[in-house]
Amino acid sequence: MIKVLVTGATGFVGRAITAEVQRRGHEVVAASRSGQAVAGAPGVKLDVTNAESTRRVFQDVQPDAVVHLVGIIQERGDQTFQRVHVDGTRNVLAATPRGARFIHMSALGAGEIPGSRYSVTKGEAEGLVERSGLAWTVFRPSLIFGVGDDFFGRVLKQLVSTGPVVPQIGDGGFPFRPVSVEDVAAAFAQALERPQTAGRAYALTGPEQFTFRQLLDLELSALGRKKPVVPVPLPLMDVAVPLMNLLPFAPITRDQYAMLKAGNTAPNDEAKAAFDLPMLCLQDRLPAIVRGRE
Repeated sequence: MIKVLVTGATGFVGRAITAEVQRRGHEVVAASRSGQAVAGAPGVKLDVTNAESTRRVFQDVQPDAVVHLVGIIQERGDQTFQRVHVDGTRNVLAATPRGARFIHMSALGAGEIPGSRYSVTKGEAEGLVERSGLAWTVFRPSLIFGVGDDFFGRVLKQLVSTGPVVPQIGDGGFPFRPVSVEDVAAAFAQALERPQTAGRAYALTGPEQFTFRQLLDLELSALGRKKPVVPVPLPLMDVAVPLMNLLPFAPITRDQYAMLKAGNTAPNDEAKAAFDLPMLCLQDRLPAIVRGRE
């Protein structure tokens, strides 16, 4: 048994990983800004953007391994991509005991999507991890699905539910390979126990690839609705998205738009070879996801 400190433990993915690591017999400390306990694991308050606070928490916990999940998909106030993804990761790395295992949550396309500060800062954080001198493993998941997820359970649901027609961005051909939260949790937990995965970065994607249009159709089907899908030309979206971002709560941010156009897919052969993954299918989970419960 090892002691594992999970940052961002109260989030959608953090809860799943905390539960899975405990299920495998390890001791978990759930770190978050709220300090809430998660799945029976004791909670501790942690703001990764505060270097001194981070150092004190790690000194108190003395973890054998760290699972670093903290990230944001939209900037709000002082919670910027730079502060959370880059400065936060730097602070966590500096506080981590030198002999500890370090498992890092990145994202598919990190550092590769022009116009996306999310992608750029995720890439910068990866670089910090890889130069840290720790025994690290990096995971780059695609869209993560499961009950309580933000994309399929909220963003896409709102998109297909609001209004008499469903807007389709461009030709709808952007490719995606969503992965279940169960697969993600299994990979993170198993990496803690498999030293041969240190020094490696793995794409985490599901068993099937879909176009954006296919995702819209699947979401409509799961909701039991039929609506016309109307393409919105990219030149029009290029003008509309910056205007929408002037609103307090934009339906799509500049970063999300840039990442959507880039698609989000990669082969999963290396991850499947390294870990025992359930490879759950999106179609099987969508009805529960749109209901918001199992």
